[in-house]
Amino acid sequence: MVGVSRRLRDAGLEMMLLVVVLAMGCGQTSSGPRSGPLRVVAAENMWGSIAAQVGGSHVQVTSLINSPSADPHDYEATPADGRAVAGADYFLSNGLGYDAWAAKLAGANKSSRRLDASVQQILGLSDGENPHRWYAPGDVLKVVDRIAADYQQLDPANAAAYEQQRTAFASTALQQYTEVATQIRQRYADTAVAATESIAAPLVAALGLRLLTPDSFLNAVSEGNDPSARDVTTFNAQIASKQIKLLLFNTQNATPDVHRLVDAAKAQGIPVVGLTETPDPPGQRFQDWQTAQLQAIAKALAR
Repeated sequence: MVGVSRRLRDAGLEMMLLVVVLAMGCGQTSSGPRSGPLRVVAAENMWGSIAAQVGGSHVQVTSLINSPSADPHDYEATPADGRAVAGADYFLSNGLGYDAWAAKLAGANKSSRRLDASVQQILGLSDGENPHRWYAPGDVLKVVDRIAADYQQLDPANAAAYEQQRTAFASTALQQYTEVATQIRQRYADTAVAATESIAAPLVAALGLRLLTPDSFLNAVSEGNDPSARDVTTFNAQIASKQIKLLLFNTQNATPDVHRLVDAAKAQGIPVVGLTETPDPPGQRFQDWQTAQLQAIAKALAR
């Protein structure tokens, strides 16, 4: 996935989706009555982890992307993915261009029974905004609330249970995650930091830190493109003059340019903290994954 433009695969994505539909017999599914737990499909496992915990025993969750080596931007859906979506009661995707294949997959595998939702729609965001909303704690809570409400709509008999699990997840499961984020914001507000791509931007903003990296650099790396020479020069100067106190980088998208910046920061004694696009290891709960990264940031800033 490193260094390859996502735009080069659009035509291939369209053809792949056509193959998925044909393999499924045009992607139609019955809309008969549901029995047992709600069948929930999440495009990515960070949202799948949340969906599973909010639903508890009343849902059965499948995450289509469940490997740290898979890039949601470039993911190629399979016939099995199509069958899962076609048979789902609830399909949750990210949107914002992060998983364009997911909306097309849902459209190709329609069901009158299924409720489709995207994080973009839940948050009311426009195309082109930063897609990495799971790194914005406030947005995460809004998504939690919406998931619970959607479950209640689909399964009103268990509405009270979904509300109880929503409350428990927000107040208990996310307690340490929320506390560490609050401590960082209180102790290190306005501290200058850098990041190698836009995945870190929502988190930096939520923590009250000051991101010095040019937006054009962040977006170029996130989109699999080479940053401009001017942006690389600016970044190198910020490291050399120690304008930044911390460097955040996506370990799952570390290009040669990124590795050189990381090495330069370490040589200057600037702490470096890795972030991952999706949970690593993949079975890790959302709150454990995010809390561990926040604790690493707090430790680095304390240096």
